[in-house]
Amino acid sequence: MNGFSAAGYGDQGNIGFGRKSAVLVVDFQRSFTDSAYPMGRSGHVDQAVENTARLLKIARANDVPVAACSVGWNSPRDMAHWKVSSVYKDMFYGDAGMELDPRIADPSDFHFIKGAPSIFFGTPLQTFLTRQGVDTVIVTGCTTSGCVRASIVDAFSYGYRVMVPEPCCGDQEIGAHQANLADVGRRYADVLGLDEVIQAISGKREDA
Repeated sequence: MNGFSAAGYGDQGNIGFGRKSAVLVVDFQRSFTDSAYPMGRSGHVDQAVENTARLLKIARANDVPVAACSVGWNSPRDMAHWKVSSVYKDMFYGDAGMELDPRIADPSDFHFIKGAPSIFFGTPLQTFLTRQGVDTVIVTGCTTSGCVRASIVDAFSYGYRVMVPEPCCGDQEIGAHQANLADVGRRYADVLGLDEVIQAISGKREDA
């Protein structure tokens, strides 16, 4: 037994899905998914995009709301004090790096811009989810150790049931991905397989 288990972390069991789910897609934009950009060369992120595209196809077919964000700013003066040099280029309004990856983009989704790590911070997402009657969020995107983790913590803080399909999140290094999902999985979220999540959202449709 490790220290976390001995202290009671994770021993409450799974949170489980609620009445209505939405899929959140964090920062699957060209600056993170296109190899032309410094942060877009991770094979782990690329595979997560492919997996998320599969999930989104099922979600849309079952009327599950999808909210996708890009991160970007009007100018450097709008930014916080990032320690990542790559965010200071190709992430300003009008830059191609802010465009959603075409594998996951769809005009029927709710798409908006954020300027901080969390998909919730300073965005219209909370209003959208309230109007849709959502109590469960399925968090996908990149990077796991950065904006995905921040979004998971905020979703938990707002009272949502948080589901994280592990194959639908990606990072620059798999170790950071694994460590952060292990951490949120013992505290705030159910970390699940992709097939588990697909079954949950499509099964609800079949039972309706």
